[in-house]
Amino acid sequence: MPVISPGLHLIATPIGAARDITLRALDLLEGCDMLVAEDTRSLRRLMELHGVALNGRRVLPYHDHNGAQMRPKLIEALRAGQSVLYASEAGTPLVSDPGFGLARAAIDDDLPVWAAPGASAVMAALCVAGLPSDRFCFMGFPPAQGGARKQMLTEAATIPATLVFYESPKRIHRFLTELCECLGADRQAALCRELTKLHEEVLRMTLADMTLAIAERTLKGEIVLVVDRAPARVADADTLDAALDTALRDMSVREAAAQVAQDLGLPRRAVYQAALAKEKDR
Repeated sequence: MPVISPGLHLIATPIGAARDITLRALDLLEGCDMLVAEDTRSLRRLMELHGVALNGRRVLPYHDHNGAQMRPKLIEALRAGQSVLYASEAGTPLVSDPGFGLARAAIDDDLPVWAAPGASAVMAALCVAGLPSDRFCFMGFPPAQGGARKQMLTEAATIPATLVFYESPKRIHRFLTELCECLGADRQAALCRELTKLHEEVLRMTLADMTLAIAERTLKGEIVLVVDRAPARVADADTLDAALDTALRDMSVREAAAQVAQDLGLPRRAVYQAALAKEKDR
């Protein structure tokens, strides 16, 4: 049995298939002084499946509703040099998860925080979506309020990265309609449902086609929605000329070229040559 270092140990738990637990996570479950979980029943069941005994330890609950009351007790245990394990309900801790508050409190108190990585719905969805994964932005759950949700989507529309959302089956139909309106119906997307579970399903198509494909369906289970990045903007000569005129009022040629190239998604060298020519004509 490996020696467990004192500190807060954040372990990833399976998002579906129980065998997706890591060997390191099992070592920590067996050896940590204190076990804490978002859902105590789920963690105890996982330990039973893998033959990890409690050995007199309790599994303490830590979730959105009791976090403020539990944190002082857990921080005190960490100060005393104990090893405290925290497990999310499913997946990697701190990703749309109440464990963030606990980790932040430990870090603020200069206490050790360790991560034992493993299953992640975000990464699993990116693997099977078939969309660019070199740059992605995790958006989490959309806000419940319509105005806040629209603002988030307006901001997301221009992010030059693949977008990853969590959404519930009850709200996915409405959300897809809003995505079509704010991001464009032709954006490619992948709806990943029940990843690693018996009824896993991945739909890959445009947002418009996806909206129609599930219109008459009642979906169940956890959903990760992956949406392709905003298409590259194609700037014509007039747009480039106007952008350079504006930038050159307050910037040097080099600074203006860099800024305009970034804003318009154009090669910096070409924009720099255009800026030089414009500056000579002044």
